[in-house]
Amino acid sequence: MRRLARAPVGLLGRLLAILLAALAIEFATSTLFYERASRALVRDDEAHRLAEHLVIARTLVADQPPAARPAMAVRLTTARYVIRWLPRPGPAEAPAGGALRRAVLDWEPGLNGSALRVALAGVGRRAQLKGSLLLPDRSALIFRAMVPEEEAAVGRHRVMVALLPFTALLLIGALLLRHTLRPMRMLARAAERLGRSGGGPTLPEAGPAEVRRVIRAFNTMQARIGQLIRDRTEALAAVGHDLRTPLARLQLRADAVADPELRRAVESDVAEMEAMVQSLLSFLGGADDPEPPVRTDVAVMAATVVDNAADRGGDATYEGIAHLEASVRPVALKRAIGNLVENALHYGHSARVAVLAQGSELLVRIEDEGPGIPPDRLDEVVQPFARLDAARRRNTGGLGLGLAIVARAMEAEGGALRLVNRAEGGLCAELRLPLR
Repeated sequence: MRRLARAPVGLLGRLLAILLAALAIEFATSTLFYERASRALVRDDEAHRLAEHLVIARTLVADQPPAARPAMAVRLTTARYVIRWLPRPGPAEAPAGGALRRAVLDWEPGLNGSALRVALAGVGRRAQLKGSLLLPDRSALIFRAMVPEEEAAVGRHRVMVALLPFTALLLIGALLLRHTLRPMRMLARAAERLGRSGGGPTLPEAGPAEVRRVIRAFNTMQARIGQLIRDRTEALAAVGHDLRTPLARLQLRADAVADPELRRAVESDVAEMEAMVQSLLSFLGGADDPEPPVRTDVAVMAATVVDNAADRGGDATYEGIAHLEASVRPVALKRAIGNLVENALHYGHSARVAVLAQGSELLVRIEDEGPGIPPDRLDEVVQPFARLDAARRRNTGGLGLGLAIVARAMEAEGGALRLVNRAEGGLCAELRLPLR
């Protein structure tokens, strides 16, 4: 039971298993009772026919002289009953008691004084009724009856017939359960969408009362989360706008500084603060980005990012295929590729970019020749505000959100960011996207 509870089986599968178990128990129980009742009816019918045949045979054979009795016994033999006459009682071929003997005597009480013996021997297709009785002169009639094959197979036939409603009920139950659980599947998709984008449309309250309560609670939670995200984004946008004003004033005042070295230091600090504000707004604003996917040539996009970096004097080269289209969010993907190229140039002093198709995936690969990242911190580096001072210099702009922005963009695309240290030195960053 514990293994079943831990098994990755959906709610529909578990309900179907319960339905199947209930139907199987009902089927087995009803079949057992039905078979027992049917066997009782068959036995009663067989006793009735046997009693009638024995009464007629006993009367007709007893009325014949001894010399004609064997021929009369042959004439009384049918496709179902074999009759033989013996001048004297032979060895008993069947026990005297049994339910079938009592049933025969109940139908024909006139056979009570005939020392009737009857029993069923064998099973299945070889089942036989055997028995004997005495005539008034103490001679004997021996009889044997073969049970027809259709009666031997009647149990299997009834089981197959009973399976038809069993299968129909199972299919109907599966369809009804699937329809009942449709709101749960809708709720699961909405929860996945909430985890990716922070909100979505209000779900209609449908299904059983318990499911409607869950959907109502989910809608309330989704509205609260959406409101929190909107409040946060608006507050950050306001803070970013308010910060840009004093930063612009600082930039103007820096231009008035006569000392060139002091002016460069002030301008560097102002640029770093602007980069911090921009990266923070990009990270927090990207969670609710309404940008729709469009058909885009990712290879041309990556080559353009590389050309822009090379124009600024960076050691950046593109080595991938010339064209590869996919349905992506172009602004978010271009920002992600740009962040990785800038990281490679800053920390690895070079960037080698390639775009290629690998099965059903699109890969954007950026390699550098820097110190790489300690293997035990590869997962940590994609967390927001993470900085690896041992491998990265601290005198850089931003808040350590570059890789977090990339990871979030890949999550929105249904892809993933993969970081691995190269054997020959440096870091390899891969963007894996579904090629659709």
